[in-house]
Amino acid sequence: MSDLLLKVSGLNKSFFGVPVLRDVGLELHRGAVLGLVGENGSGKSTTMNILGGVLAKDSGRVELDGEEVAPTNSRDALALGIAFIHQELSLFPNLSVEENIFLDHFPRKFARLPFVDRRTLRDRAQKAIELVDLRVSPVTPVMRLPQGERQLVEIAKALSRQARLIIFDEPTTSLTARETERLFTIIGRLRAQGISIIYISHILGDVLRLCDEIAVLRDGQVVGAGPRDDFTIERLVTLMVGRTIDRLFPERNPVSGPQRTALSVRGVSQPGIVKDISFDLSLGEVLGVSGLMGSGRSELARILFGLDPYSEGEIRVQDAKLPPLAPRAAMDRGMAFLTEDRRGEGLMMEASISDNIVLPSLVEQSSGFLRWLNPSELTKAARDVAERIRVNAKAVDRTAVRTLSGGNQQKVVIAKWLLRAPSIFILDEPTRGIDVGAKYEVYKIINEMVGAGAAVLFISSEIEELIGMADRIMVMGRGEVRGFFSRGSFDRETLMGAALWE
Repeated sequence: MSDLLLKVSGLNKSFFGVPVLRDVGLELHRGAVLGLVGENGSGKSTTMNILGGVLAKDSGRVELDGEEVAPTNSRDALALGIAFIHQELSLFPNLSVEENIFLDHFPRKFARLPFVDRRTLRDRAQKAIELVDLRVSPVTPVMRLPQGERQLVEIAKALSRQARLIIFDEPTTSLTARETERLFTIIGRLRAQGISIIYISHILGDVLRLCDEIAVLRDGQVVGAGPRDDFTIERLVTLMVGRTIDRLFPERNPVSGPQRTALSVRGVSQPGIVKDISFDLSLGEVLGVSGLMGSGRSELARILFGLDPYSEGEIRVQDAKLPPLAPRAAMDRGMAFLTEDRRGEGLMMEASISDNIVLPSLVEQSSGFLRWLNPSELTKAARDVAERIRVNAKAVDRTAVRTLSGGNQQKVVIAKWLLRAPSIFILDEPTRGIDVGAKYEVYKIINEMVGAGAAVLFISSEIEELIGMADRIMVMGRGEVRGFFSRGSFDRETLMGAALWE
């Protein structure tokens, strides 16, 4: 038996006459991990969707164990031993662990009757979750599990179908550092069992650490492939974007002279969430917010924007007190909030780019006693702001947001708030899950906003990102402020130490 499990050759795919894959070729051996990297829109997801049976190829050949295969749906792919674990997990939170694992192949008491054999179901589910070191009861509802354990349920689900090849698409974007390490341990165990892995990630350090081989896609073509030792982060970035990037962060000229306070927070507390939070944010300033998962960063952002309550304290926007639980009042006073969950909370995935962009501004864009809306004017406004931040789509009024790459989806979330010309922008993980080139574009947009006089509260899990973008950094831990650091005193170890201090 050959050691080669998967061979892809001459793969081509077009959408509406526009080529998105051009003669893509990949090889993957048994028990090996292939890292697949590239900018958003480079063709990674299209290639994997063809392997996973979600899309049909136009031409080319996919061989599994030496035999040509062409799955037409995900069920076909699973029957062949190909499992695809998407970035957005396909689990039902209201169902139990065992029900999610065996959802499409419940063991039956009688072959021809629709009665589930619960004892067999529990036994098989227990064996599946033991393979991935998941220490929960099979009857536990998935909604009670943290994100890292939900990821393990997805892997157990794949193993229950005897998967030979598992595709991971951005598996660590919502995981803590500890959960990420646990996932890497599981991947190492799967490899030792002879299961092959395709690992897609924008975190290039993880790719270099985990993978045996790496392939780089750009504009639908493989532009580099080979053993991990042939690559460095610098070479990967150059191959991905087609040019050398001298800086990961664009230059920004700091606003000179004292600036007016845009946002003032004093003694804001909510039991079990945040405690005695106080800080000022000035116009023309980027205030970074650092901290570990569970430190209260995102919860603070939601409180500031009026989405969640607080029991004590005061929030002032340019000297005007902001009432609690009043997002509309926050918007009227020039605040904007970019959520960390762009797919679940930030976008209407089936709606057009235009509809998404104009949604927060419908009141301002209406006119007359009956608040009429002019569709052509709305489309023009959406097109203007989309062009301003370089959303890569032509027909903004006809293109559904779900068809865009992650980077372009993030730009749409930003665009819908830019249309309101906010003076205070709260950004929660604005570059999560997007590639290095798209990150640079987002950084430039942030710098342009600040250069125009806006104030930015920038929440990020990546310390290097905050060091590269912020004027000051506020470190949080266990719902409290652990310290403030100015640009001259930025130091990774010091910032981490403040976050870890008990």
